[in-house]
Amino acid sequence: MSACFAVIDFETSGLSPAMGSRATEVAVVLWQDGRELDSYQSLMNAGVRVPPDIERLTGISNAMLRTAPPAARVMAEVADFVGDIPLVAHNAAFDRKFWDHELGLLGRQRRQDFACTLLLARRLLPQAPDHKLGTLNRWAGLPDTGRAHRALADARMAAHLLQYLLDTARRQHGAAGLSHQQLCQLQKVTASKVGSFLQQA
Repeated sequence: MSACFAVIDFETSGLSPAMGSRATEVAVVLWQDGRELDSYQSLMNAGVRVPPDIERLTGISNAMLRTAPPAARVMAEVADFVGDIPLVAHNAAFDRKFWDHELGLLGRQRRQDFACTLLLARRLLPQAPDHKLGTLNRWAGLPDTGRAHRALADARMAAHLLQYLLDTARRQHGAAGLSHQQLCQLQKVTASKVGSFLQQA
């Protein structure tokens, strides 16, 4: 049996907590052996206003957030849901900032690294037209998971992409059952060394 991964996605009020942005929705899909085991999703009220352009992008309105549970409660729940399961996200640098910031407000710390399907796709799928999540899923013919820029649909999309990347590593390089640690190492390998890294994995 292969490793279980917690594939995470945030929707937010802006680009960075350093600029005062906060999370507005979070979702996690627990993924193992090509299938979804469980999921968590919730809007979260962090007391911030969502700018009109982001409201149009995500469909998450300020009215929806007014009735959403407090961000602190949601983050405590989702952190307990994930526990020590290895984390994965598409463009993980973005989600990691919000995960760390929102947890930090609770006095908690992340205990595991993030593997990034964006960085992994750049190494394993250099022939793709680009490495945006939606583009990759359409290009690879992966399942339609629902409205883009909503957390659960995007987390499911990233989970299917993760599986496609694992299958690609196995099919093209004979690397079966890559661990989370190996994925974190692979995403830092230069393109020219991907083949030799995977042959040793």
